[in-house]
Amino acid sequence: MTQNFDIVIVGGGMVGAAVACALGDSHLKVAIIEKNVPTAFTNEQPHDLRVSALSIASKNILETVGAWQGVLNRRYCPFKRMRVFETSGDTEFCSDDINHDELGFIVENRITQLALLDRLQKFENITLFAPIGIKKIDYSLTETQLELDDGQQLTAKVLVAADGGQSRVRQSAGLGVTSRDYEQHAMVIYVETDYPQQDITWQRFVPSGPQAFLPLTNNYGSIVWYNCADEVRRLRSLSYSALMQELTNDFPDCLGKLKQVLGTASFPLKRQHAQQYVKQGIVLVGDAAHMINPLAGQGVNIGLLDAAALAEVLIDANKKGENIADLKILKRYENLRRNENLKMMTLMDIFYRTFSNKIVPVKFLRNLGLGLAERVSPVKNKIMKSAMGLEGKLPKLARGESIH
Repeated sequence: MTQNFDIVIVGGGMVGAAVACALGDSHLKVAIIEKNVPTAFTNEQPHDLRVSALSIASKNILETVGAWQGVLNRRYCPFKRMRVFETSGDTEFCSDDINHDELGFIVENRITQLALLDRLQKFENITLFAPIGIKKIDYSLTETQLELDDGQQLTAKVLVAADGGQSRVRQSAGLGVTSRDYEQHAMVIYVETDYPQQDITWQRFVPSGPQAFLPLTNNYGSIVWYNCADEVRRLRSLSYSALMQELTNDFPDCLGKLKQVLGTASFPLKRQHAQQYVKQGIVLVGDAAHMINPLAGQGVNIGLLDAAALAEVLIDANKKGENIADLKILKRYENLRRNENLKMMTLMDIFYRTFSNKIVPVKFLRNLGLGLAERVSPVKNKIMKSAMGLEGKLPKLARGESIH
């Protein structure tokens, strides 16, 4: 028997689950499909290697849809300060300067996902299919049909692609992408520190690429080391004790003493952007729409803004009696998000290329820029507010407002 839905979301990661939660308690019948369900959380577990720096806008979205308490009940690390520096340029941002308690929160991706999945199951208009994969997608302009691995048949007026950078949904609809490799990899190193929980995240720029530290709860932290692929492969081949020595040699004194390395992972850096976010009856969100340089940790934040904007457009159109699958309706979402995401991607590109440049005049200018940012409060505060998601074209949920 075929089950009919207004909206089917493929992908129950952070962004897909956020779309579902934002559509909760609406008059729309929603399904969400996720192949891999995250393992349950216990306080004794070590931190996951995959973490994100959630902005205040992202926190507002999670809080407004009722999922933030699920994060608070598990594990998170607020941070008040962010330092950006290199040889001679140095600036530090502090939330106290703009009368906020924090700049953001370091949260394991699995914890954010679990909090959202818990929440969406409380809504009567949402059906979660998990853990289960999709055998077949038949996209059409009128109604998309899906067959799950167990033979269940679903139809969707609107199909939401939240299934990542290699999106099968995007490919099935023939939506193209432009992409470029950055010719660098990022290595993530989970460490136990000799000092207690920090309230600062920092990033230093060296000729081989950025080096970053993200605080985690208690005596733990996440180090991100950007370098060429060969060097990252070499570092990952080392024993943990030998890697500790490399960190001691290469990282600045502000890293502090480390007790031990507990885990590593790495991934290539890539920029990718869908040429269109929408087609009749189909829409892309998160990594299915865009992959961004992780330099400033904005990937998940712009994905959650996608989720908030899409839900707002769909609920508003449905209230007005409009056909939510119409291209003109879905274009409203694309008009809200594509240019905003492109601006952020371009800014990260400029930032990355400027700070990866070894030419002496460029080094002088960027050090001058960091020095000016440190001394000129209005500039510094504007940068802070933008990074926190407190300025610009924001969906209602990102401002803490209901869309129902």
